[in-house]
Amino acid sequence: MPHRPHTPVVLEPEYIEGFRQIYEEKIVFNQTIGLKLVKVTPEGIEARIDMRPELVGHFAYNRIHGGVISAALDAIGSAAVMAALAAKHMDEPPAKRLERFAKLGTIDLRIDYLRPGIGEFFTIHAEALRVGSRVGTSRMEFRGPDGTLMSAGAAAYIVS
Repeated sequence: MPHRPHTPVVLEPEYIEGFRQIYEEKIVFNQTIGLKLVKVTPEGIEARIDMRPELVGHFAYNRIHGGVISAALDAIGSAAVMAALAAKHMDEPPAKRLERFAKLGTIDLRIDYLRPGIGEFFTIHAEALRVGSRVGTSRMEFRGPDGTLMSAGAAAYIVS
């Protein structure tokens, strides 16, 4: 059989806006750390955090707190799973797919801190590796302003 190219699923603006509201506003802790979504697709999520004095974990070096890194990676890892899950259920209206967020929970989270988190801003990338009927997994990266990998993570999430 001939190989057919994969046609990427495009999430509707209504879904993207609801998704953004959940991750940037309704999850108040994400708002506290200044997490902003830059790109939302079923293939991956990109977000950004601007460094602020409230996020310092080591005062002598002006490093971002490891807990902020962990929380950001967890949030964007779950976002990647939710976006991939939404793409699997395009037969449902956007509001119904957004309701699936209520069942999302972190099962396992692993973070490797590779370099000190020093910079004016940070980007967080995540992709879903697999999304099944009950569990989704993702891989995440936390990068500095020049693109240097500072931390990496992997996670599993309950989705039903």
